[in-house]
Formats: sequence, C-alpha cells, structure tokens
Amino acid sequence: MGLYPPDDPFLINVSLFGIPVVVRWYGVIIVSGAMLAGWIAARRAQQRGYDPEHIWNLLLVGMIFGIIGARAYYVLFEWPRFAGASWLEIINPATGGLAIHGALIGALTAATLYTRWHHLPLRTFLDIAMPPFLLAQAIGRWGNFMNQEAYGSPTSLGFGVLIDEEHRIGPYRDMQQFPPDTLFHATFLYESVWNLIGFGILIWLERRLRDRLRPLDMALLYAVWYGLGRFWIEGFRTDSLCLSGIGGACEGSLRVAQVVSLLLVAGGFIGLLINHCYVARHTAQPRGCE
Repeated sequence: MGLYPPDDPFLINVSLFGIPVVVRWYGVIIVSGAMLAGWIAARRAQQRGYDPEHIWNLLLVGMIFGIIGARAYYVLFEWPRFAGASWLEIINPATGGLAIHGALIGALTAATLYTRWHHLPLRTFLDIAMPPFLLAQAIGRWGNFMNQEAYGSPTSLGFGVLIDEEHRIGPYRDMQQFPPDTLFHATFLYESVWNLIGFGILIWLERRLRDRLRPLDMALLYAVWYGLGRFWIEGFRTDSLCLSGIGGACEGSLRVAQVVSLLLVAGGFIGLLINHCYVARHTAQPRGCE
C-alpha cells in the first residue's frame, strides 16, 4: 500500500527548435486550483451585486503578491542560507522555498491595495474570497505530492507516501535504516482533506447563519480553521521552518508555521468576539454579543 508520487515532476519537458519548454505538474495544479477558486469567488461576488471582473483582477494581482510574499517569508527565516547567494538565487523560487503564510500576507496586501484603489469594501471581498481560497489550497497541496515534498516523518499508516532517496532529507537518506519501501506521513494529503472539509463547513455556515453573520466573519472563520489544521499537521513535517532554521523535528526550537498558526487562531477568535460583541460606530441600536 501507500501513495506513489510520479518519478517525473514534469508534465511537459521538451525542446522546440533548441528552446526548452518546461511545464511542471506543481505549477499546473497550483494554477488550476487558483482558477477554480477564482470562478467560484466571481460567482459569489456577482451574487452580492459586484462586478466579477474585480475577482479576476484580484486573482492576478494576488498571485503576484502572493508569490513575492511566499518567497520573501521563506528567505527571511532562512537568511543564513541565502546570505552569500546572488540576488537571482534569492528571488528564484525554483531553488526551493515558498511559505504559505507569506503568500497569505502577500495576497492580503494585494487585496487591501486593490479594494482601496477601487473603493470596494475590503471586509466583504475577503468574505467572498477566503472560502474558495481554502479550496485552492486543498488542490494546491497535491503539487507537493508531485514534487515529493512537504511530507512527514516515517509512519506505519497504510496510506503513507513513498519518497525516493533524492527527495529525502536528514537521517531519512540512510537507506539501510529507512529502506525504499518506508512510508512517510502524507502531510500534504492531511492538509488537503482538512482544507476541503473546511471549505464545505464555511459555505454551510454562511448559508445556515446568513442572518447572523457580519462582514469579515467568513475571513475570520477561515483563519481559525486553517490555523488549527496547520498547527497539528505541521507537527508531522520533516522540512519545517524552525526559528533556528530548517530542522525537521525543530529540536530546541519552535516551528514558525505553528507559531503563526496559533496567532491566526487567536486573531480569528478575537476578531469574531469584537465583530459580535461591539457595535460599529454607525449602528443606530447597540447590541451585545450574538
């Protein structure tokens, strides 16, 4: 049993007239997830009376800012590794290193700038976008499967993932102690399933509690759900960003993703509390917690 990643991470890897044409499965999966999320978000925006073109514009700008944020975040916490590298190596994500929390920061920055420029309600557009964003994350995690990355420590579970020697890190490259049939925690799968369930729950809550939800609630619920899932899943990872660098188990150091995830959960709960226990300044009739 077990999950078998492909030996070749390329969908297309040919040369036309001496020009290399390379398309990786990772990129195809990421873009596919983003396009599906954009389509769903565009419909959600239209249902609320907004031009769906704003969503597609936001998707483009958000992906650009997201990639920049994801790379900058990773390089920041891995600076000793990049301190003597060229700028081309530092900014090139193909050398390895993108962090989803950095992508979130970049995408949020893009959304803030775009909505301010077009005089759109940021909180409403975050509510529109965040549930589909969770779906995009669920799909995108399968890109890690294709690249044989973002896996966990060895496991006895039958649905673990097989990782070849080239893609192993640290002690797991010892093929005597960890033979080729060793299964590793499929953390990409755990997060994909968690995010997919979260997408369904957020959409269900939005319909079920339509009369009680306030602007920004869906985005805050996203923060709580994703933060909780990422916190426990990160504990299985072998390639975590630690406060002292990449360390797998992060012995003697905290995992950056777990710290940030706890901040997301705390921020989400506090935001929901504020959203429902304090009245906006323009509300005529103050109300207490709902």
